[in-house]
Order: sequence, then structure tokens, then C-alpha cells
Amino acid sequence: MSVPLWLWLATVAGLLLLLAVDLVLVGRKPHEVSLGEAGRWVTFYVSVAVLFGIGIWYFAGGVPASEFFAGYITEYSLSIDNLFIFLIIMNTFKVPAVHQGRVLLVGILIALVMRGIFIAVGAAVIAQFSWVFYLFGAFLIYTGYKLARSGHDEDEEFKENAFLRFVRRIFPVADEYHDAKSFIRIDGKRFVTPMFIVMIAIGSTDLLFALDSIPAIFGLTKEPFLVFTANAFALMGLRQLYFLLGGLLNRLVYLSIGLSLILAFIGVKLILEALHTNSLPFLNGGEPLAVPTIGIEVSLPVIIGILVVTTVASLAKSRRDERAARPS
Repeated sequence: MSVPLWLWLATVAGLLLLLAVDLVLVGRKPHEVSLGEAGRWVTFYVSVAVLFGIGIWYFAGGVPASEFFAGYITEYSLSIDNLFIFLIIMNTFKVPAVHQGRVLLVGILIALVMRGIFIAVGAAVIAQFSWVFYLFGAFLIYTGYKLARSGHDEDEEFKENAFLRFVRRIFPVADEYHDAKSFIRIDGKRFVTPMFIVMIAIGSTDLLFALDSIPAIFGLTKEPFLVFTANAFALMGLRQLYFLLGGLLNRLVYLSIGLSLILAFIGVKLILEALHTNSLPFLNGGEPLAVPTIGIEVSLPVIIGILVVTTVASLAKSRRDERAARPS
């Protein structure tokens, strides 16, 4: 798939325009986001992503479009998993409900920029060293195993990462929120507010999640344009999805298992592709191995199937637990 520079520029400009409109709407009138508003925005962003995928299919063909949709669905699913951590961060920093939308939007914007850098570096490494897919595959299988074992603990505490601790050492932090301000002056001295800290926490924490999501999507497509746009669309609808799902997050009890299966599946797919194009001199004399590979026509239905089964099973278990908890 050949992507001209003008298409890159037009796509980035369009994404920035959507984010700018979202930021203006949030900043103009801070408010608690209702379920109706969140649902409309989620529908809008998903519709834009679907139309973008249809455009890829029309201009570039079915294979790139399938790769985009598989990448988008995978990234969006992993982003839903991230919402558990975002919820913990919001509770830890006691972010006022009226300002949570702005915190998420700016934090996600930071994450989008950092992921773009991540993707560019990953694409350059892959172009030079095809054997990196062995590492990606093994890492995804290991991550899937850890995710299946750990799951989500509702009482889990947020632990500040090294970057956030560094920011605290550099900047004095005010003791309380000052509306939506990120910087204030107290007795002539400049402080950052807890609002600024929590934005950094959201953005930097999402980057840590990119350590598994970026290798995962490179396992579905090696086209940087598709990798970036799938990540961008998944992140852009994340803020509204946070408010839409709300308490439903705790009902997705099998989500971690489903995501772990997807990560492990893509990890196996990567290793098979690496073996199929092997160039490591100590393995089969540097020659490719005659192993089967998993095409996108298989990957997309498998990913969708796992998510459907996971969601249905989660909601069914939640209903059973609710009935069992009712007094007889």
C-alpha cells in the first residue's frame, strides 16, 4: 500500500481538527458528561472510523481495509481495558466530575503524540530488522499470559510511574484544584495544579499500555499509515467511551481473558510469519521455514469472535451473580 505525503498530511490535519473541536467544546463549558451525550459522541467517532475504513477499501482494496478494521477493533478493545486504570487514576486524584472530560481529552492527546513517535520508531526498526517479530511475538504471548492471570482488581491502587515522579520533582504542585487550570501563581511562585499532574498520569500511563498494543497491531498490518490511523481512531473515542461504559466496566468480568487470547493469538501469528521469512543464521541455516501463516482473512473473524463471546459471557455471568445476590 503506497501512501502519498499529501494523504498523510490530510489525515493528520483531519484528526487534529476533530480533536480541536472536541477540546473547544469541552473547554467552553465544563460539565458532567451524560450517558446520552457520551453515546452520541461514541457513535460519531465509530462512524467516522468505519467510513475511513470503507474509504480504504474503495481506494486501496479489501486487504488493507481488513487490516485497518482488525487493527482498529484490537486497539479499541485494548483501550477499553485501559479504562479500568483511567478510572483508578481519577479516583486516586479525586478529579471533580465536571473536569474529568478535559483531563481525559488532554491526556489522550498527549498519548496520541507519543504513540505516533512510538509507531515511527517501530516501523523503522521493523524495516531494518525483520527478526524483531520474534521478540514482538514472544512479548505478546507473555503479556497475554500475565493479563489472563492478573485480571482486574477493583481495589487496585495507582502507582505513579518514573516519568510522573520526575515531573513532581521538577515542578512544585499545588495542594488543590483551581478549576480547570494547569498552572497558577501563589505568592509570586509558579505551581502546577493536580489537574496538570493527572493529565500527565493519563498520557504517560497510556504510553505504557502501548508497549503491548503497538506490537499487536504490527502483527496485523505492517503499513505505518494503517497502524497510526487505527491507533488514532481508537484513542479519539476513548474519552466518551469512559463516560458511556461507567459502571459497566466492572461487568466485563471476562474482558481480560478475551484480550489475553487476542494478544496470544497475534503473538503466535507474528512468530509464524517470522519463521516463514526467517533470516536468522542460527535457525535453519538462515533459510525460511515451511510453516503455515495466518492471514488477515482469518485474524479479523477470530478477533471479533473472541470479543463477542467474551462480552456475552461476561454479561451473562454478571446477571447470574446479581440474581444470586438478591435476597430470596
